[in-house]
Amino acid sequence: MKVYLNSLNFLLRATRFNYDARIREIRPMLAIESKFYSDVAYPTNKSDATPAPVKSEAPLSDLLGRRHDYLRISLTERCNLRCQYCMPAEGVKLSPRSALLTRDELLRLVNVFASLGVHKLRLTGGEPTLHSDLADLIQRLYSIPGIRTVGMTTNGLVLTRRLPALKRAGLAALNVSLDSLRPDRFERMARRPGLARVLAGIDLALQLGYRPVKVNTVLMRGFNDDEICDFVEYTRDREVEVRFIEFMPFSGNEWGERKMVAHREALQAVRARFPRLAPVVTRACDTAVVFQVEGYLGRVGFISSMTQPFCASCNRLRLTADGNLKVCLLGAAEVSLAAALRGGADDARLRRLVRTALYNKKPQHAGMQNLARMENRPMILIGG
Repeated sequence: MKVYLNSLNFLLRATRFNYDARIREIRPMLAIESKFYSDVAYPTNKSDATPAPVKSEAPLSDLLGRRHDYLRISLTERCNLRCQYCMPAEGVKLSPRSALLTRDELLRLVNVFASLGVHKLRLTGGEPTLHSDLADLIQRLYSIPGIRTVGMTTNGLVLTRRLPALKRAGLAALNVSLDSLRPDRFERMARRPGLARVLAGIDLALQLGYRPVKVNTVLMRGFNDDEICDFVEYTRDREVEVRFIEFMPFSGNEWGERKMVAHREALQAVRARFPRLAPVVTRACDTAVVFQVEGYLGRVGFISSMTQPFCASCNRLRLTADGNLKVCLLGAAEVSLAAALRGGADDARLRRLVRTALYNKKPQHAGMQNLARMENRPMILIGG
């Protein structure tokens, strides 16, 4: 309830926001002189040097005053699973290697974001554990002034092999995507086997001290909605936080409203089976409304991206593997920071491009039915 009240209070404040005054305040910082697309003309004063980050005078905020300090980075478009809600059945056309950000380009862009006040990073994919130099990259990210936390979202398939080195490198937080606790269903959803390996990876993460391990579960009617209480039971003896996520529309995933299980329906099913369910206080910017069954080690959360969007408290930005900035997961607009960087833009220009993109961020996503008709990347090319 506290989370809902915080979001409601924020939305009420945003509704009363003086947009004209805000525009006058930030327009000089934006130096808006380009279109909000990837075909922008950039200067040619190329410099190989990467300046040390300098804290910007103003926080990275949009017109609603939402401060953005969290960057999600897609490290690769490749994945070793083929989950139905993430990748079309026919697969996706991957970008040529030359179009993807190099390690040095990625580090420079993170320096730029850090200079704007971003301090939290999450590594996604595709599947981030397929990145060959992941442990080294994590260490380099922590060397950037201002970066405090590096987390990762993974399908968990190779955690038992890779996680110890990532832990030593400083990986601070772990989310594992898991949509069924039944081997046959797991294979049907992921189009690959591997449930036992994922569960072993979660257990190893707990042994290594990750508290909690967050388990992301996309609910789909007729597929895994009868496992909701099984996932809650999974939290009895494990310090995990299972987060039930409403099915979202992305290109090629055959989304339909009838396939979506609304968070209220899922919560009702949990309460009917587990009456000693109590709310857990979380931060206003958290995406999940969290509960815990009395006596259980773990918790359960509900992420209502479709039926009760949390856009009012959004603090997230996304950087795709090919170097595009997305200010909204469900929005189609992108800005090519890679094109700017390769065209010789200095860090000041890159900062202006980021601010300009944020200037164009909508108050809320377009809504279920409109999103279903929009063209957006498949989830695998965004990273969630």
